[in-house]
Amino acid sequence: MVAVDEDRPSVRKFDQLAERALAVAGVYGPNASGKSNVIESLAWLSMAVARSLRAWDQFIPRDPFKFGNAPQMSSTYGVEMVINGVRFAYRLEVDDAEVLFEGLYSYPERRRRALFEREGSDIRFRRGLGALSGTRELLTGTTLALSAAMRFDEPEVQPFAHALAGIGVLGVRRRLPWGRLFGVGLPGASATGRLFEDQSNSLQSSLFDDPDNVQPSPRESALALLRFADLGIDDVKIADDDIDESHATPQARREPWKQLRLIHRVSGQELPFDLEEESAGTQTWFTLVGPTLNALRSGRILLFDEIDASLHPRLSARLLELFQDPETNPHGAQLIFTTHDTSLLNHLNRDEVWLTEKGESGATTLTALAEYGGDNVRRSLNLERAYRQGRFGAVPELDQFTLRRALGLASSDQ
Repeated sequence: MVAVDEDRPSVRKFDQLAERALAVAGVYGPNASGKSNVIESLAWLSMAVARSLRAWDQFIPRDPFKFGNAPQMSSTYGVEMVINGVRFAYRLEVDDAEVLFEGLYSYPERRRRALFEREGSDIRFRRGLGALSGTRELLTGTTLALSAAMRFDEPEVQPFAHALAGIGVLGVRRRLPWGRLFGVGLPGASATGRLFEDQSNSLQSSLFDDPDNVQPSPRESALALLRFADLGIDDVKIADDDIDESHATPQARREPWKQLRLIHRVSGQELPFDLEEESAGTQTWFTLVGPTLNALRSGRILLFDEIDASLHPRLSARLLELFQDPETNPHGAQLIFTTHDTSLLNHLNRDEVWLTEKGESGATTLTALAEYGGDNVRRSLNLERAYRQGRFGAVPELDQFTLRRALGLASSDQ
């Protein structure tokens, strides 16, 4: 997410880096080209750091590449992030049974410094990181050292670990082994619903008001985002209703006192709606309000697989705007999403677009659109039209003649 065109308000700069970072990245490509794998791999790494110490015991719930001899091979992950102005790099290699390698590095003065490196059960810490001495006692073959290090107050490691573990995830499929185990991708409405527990009725202040005003409450910001989407929702209330257990959702059974009512006001009439009564698009927007606010307030990453699955293109575009606008995204949060919606290309710069294609081996290649040279991606190019024309690849190749023959709609001598 390094900017090519740096002269834009949405681009963020850092004192210790020559490169500047983007707030948004959209991944495009044909069906089954591996777009979701891009999101899922980063979601897996975040989940691994957050959960391995508590939840991993006999095996590592990875989802290896399935072709060739890849299921017997190890999986390698890597991520680089800037936290509190310092660049960090994290590397991890695992197989089904154990952690093979793990390393965390920082660049406080643009020179690499190894904070820790681990090979199997052998781990070495940089001198001076005494607060992490208890990490060794927590390690097992399947536990990440970074997960264990989160337990200790070490300022050179803990902020990075919390940022990586705190990545927000929407839309990741439960078919994955780790998705089923941990429920990743199905946050429901609880993350947003908790924001409305504060029943204060100051409705005028919002996330988008004069920044000199008093900081709005989480409830006010959440309500501002609902109104921002222009869904007809004027307020949200939580009613202390008795629940019919035979018809209650699992969410309601776990939190029976939290019954969301979305208030619509039409022609002077106030009507409460259950979330289940709203359209799929409204439910999706309500669900993402909590993770979006968490990302914007903390400057972290939000992953969204198939952003166009339930959202109208206008709502998707408005979500992008929240991250691209430095006034609503003052802390440099980042949104990484996959989509088939070519209309969103009208809201993306050329360096905010990535393309996936699947090779003969079944492996996915991820390419930045900005890597295409010359006039193919000049800044003034209409990206949507060029993409639809296939100028960048990463579009489905449809053989209409073969399909017509298979359906019996074309003669055999055609």
